[in-house]
Amino acid sequence: MSEATDTALLLVRVVLGVVMAVHGWNHWRGGGGIAGTAGWFGGLGLTRPQLQAWLSVLTELGAGVLLLAGLLTSLACAAVLSVMLVAGLLAHRRNGFFVFKEGYEYVLVLGVLAVALGMWGPGEYSVDEAADIAVTGWAGGSVVLGVGVVATAGLLAVFWRPQRKD
Repeated sequence: MSEATDTALLLVRVVLGVVMAVHGWNHWRGGGGIAGTAGWFGGLGLTRPQLQAWLSVLTELGAGVLLLAGLLTSLACAAVLSVMLVAGLLAHRRNGFFVFKEGYEYVLVLGVLAVALGMWGPGEYSVDEAADIAVTGWAGGSVVLGVGVVATAGLLAVFWRPQRKD
């Protein structure tokens, strides 16, 4: 790859990593903290909302740190995709497309970016490249989609109990 391409991949990884880490930090320490995050998750129909809050924090912080380092990039992108799928399906889908109406626009962009980054790979400025463990191309995209979708389906199957509207 060219130096410009590797620099662009670094920028994408850093921005996505920071966004995820800050989002996880906010679920943990911001606003209502874990209790507020748990209450929100419970309102979305997720059982064991306290556990969900902590899993969200660990997933978002972990994915963010991995992306910043460029370590296990395709798995970090799968974590981002899963978080965005859950958010999109449970919190934003019913509100339509536009983010200013609490729609799924933002989570769609982050989710697609995670899949694209999995396909592009982490770039030269990453631990994955230094350790010669980068997964790119169709294989990288398949890891992101496969792990992300299976993780989302598993979480929803085990923990999501939507409330019926009578």
